[in-house]
Amino acid sequence: MAVITILSIIWMVLSAPVAARSEGDGHNLHVNYYKNTCPQAENIINKAVTEAINSDLGVAAALVRMLFHDCFVNGCDASILLDENPSREPVEMTSRANIGVRGLEVIYEAKARLENECPETVSCADIVAFVSRDASVASGLNYYYVPAGRHDGLVSQAKDSIENLPKSSSNVSYMAKMFAQKGLSLHDMVTLLGAHSIGVAHCSTFDKRLYNFSQDQTMDPQLNQLFAFTLKLACPEVMKDRNPLVHLDHITPTTLDNFYYVRLLAGKGLLYSDQVLMEDPQTREIVEQMAFDTDMWNREFGKAMVRMGRIDVLTGQEGEIRRDCRFVNK
Repeated sequence: MAVITILSIIWMVLSAPVAARSEGDGHNLHVNYYKNTCPQAENIINKAVTEAINSDLGVAAALVRMLFHDCFVNGCDASILLDENPSREPVEMTSRANIGVRGLEVIYEAKARLENECPETVSCADIVAFVSRDASVASGLNYYYVPAGRHDGLVSQAKDSIENLPKSSSNVSYMAKMFAQKGLSLHDMVTLLGAHSIGVAHCSTFDKRLYNFSQDQTMDPQLNQLFAFTLKLACPEVMKDRNPLVHLDHITPTTLDNFYYVRLLAGKGLLYSDQVLMEDPQTREIVEQMAFDTDMWNREFGKAMVRMGRIDVLTGQEGEIRRDCRFVNK
């Protein structure tokens, strides 16, 4: 897609009138929010995260991406954690868009400890933000400060996840429009996709690139051929009820680093939505910058996470502080 086209999409989305929320513009959040009301809050959360990762190294990737799955669906309000709605509608976690999301028990454990320390004080939405930060740092990212003060939402609907979360088959223009709708730039998008530097993906999320890419091509021409061969070994075409897991980055699978971008330059991005960043001149330029400057990506990722953590937050009289992250207060 031409550069001017993507720029136009983002400009139109950001310029469009948006229904105002009385409090939740993200500017009411601040660092050390619990300094007086629950001074040990961040330490308690960090301890829960550290224990979980020590027990299961793979959970770190899920916790890093938890903020994205929460914030992109009606704002950073911990709606992804709800087990039920007052309306009895299916909740976000039942949506196919959230298949593979895990680590919720880490947040529940942190919340239980916080309720013992300072009851009805720390929101589940803030815990999600702190947990994502702590998991990022545990995976190699530089420490960054997280502004807090979010309240928890009262509604969680599966259908909202489908509408607001990009798919592994999404192209650049679609993702750019979706990120712009959340107030995030193209630079933010490419930076945040670097979270795919760790974790795993099911074969079903990318096997079309290997066996059934288009009417004219069996395999995605963007794929490095040797890399494609190794993927075919891991993901046979006839899998029946099997759906194996493959590392997003098999070189440094548990370390958050800029090798994600190096692999894109070599045609070794696992997901189509990752490798397609090389097709657009704007996103390709950002990929190249991140690939050749490790410190730049490390800095920018923390900043982008903070910006994402401000999406449509609830503060003031909006929402509530849940006593149990799985249920709205009675």
